[in-house]
Amino acid sequence: MSTKVLVVEDDERIRTAVRLALENEGWEVVEARSGEEALQVFPEADADIVLIDIMLPGIDGFEVCRTVRKQSDIPVVMVTARDDTHDVVAGLEAGADDYLTKPFAPKELSARIRALLRRVRIPTAELSNLEFGDLKILPDQGQVIVGDRATHLTRTEFQLLIELASAPGRVFSRDELLERVWGRGYFGDGRLVDVHIRRLRKKIEPEDAKPRYVLTVRGFGYKLQG
Repeated sequence: MSTKVLVVEDDERIRTAVRLALENEGWEVVEARSGEEALQVFPEADADIVLIDIMLPGIDGFEVCRTVRKQSDIPVVMVTARDDTHDVVAGLEAGADDYLTKPFAPKELSARIRALLRRVRIPTAELSNLEFGDLKILPDQGQVIVGDRATHLTRTEFQLLIELASAPGRVFSRDELLERVWGRGYFGDGRLVDVHIRRLRKKIEPEDAKPRYVLTVRGFGYKLQG
């Protein structure tokens, strides 16, 4: 089965360039020219990954991402025209797994997509069930239970939690978590880690402002309290 990418981009020249670059990799491309069209196409597209431009006419990329995330944990990449902290963080808070800044090279886009698709297939068969107080992690089922309630995590959030839980009490730096979870092979943007940690805390912590499980170690990184 070919990998299918839903590209949401209103600029025809950019959309065509992205489509040609992805098709050159052997991937199938579904196009949407607006947020409204993306939300119409998405339920039937059966896409493996979604690439969403932030600045769309009508429904913007943030709202498209939030709507997609309510329906699916499919990997999402947000595209911004500038490396603006507000845009990047807002896109990640909306539920994106990663982001790209225009202009980007086709090779960079392909590398991001491959990394996300590798992350979808989390190798958890060797991991046993893990329990930390009221927090239970069931790797083989891809489930997290807090108290008596199952909590849905995105694939990236789940992988991040698995990495922290692999060595309770050990401090992981942002760069190390980027390498382990995003798998880029180079030191990247710590905002990815920080925003995903915040999203994770909102889902698993009794009080995300006073975390019990995922703790910040100032100047070093994050750890899972055993």
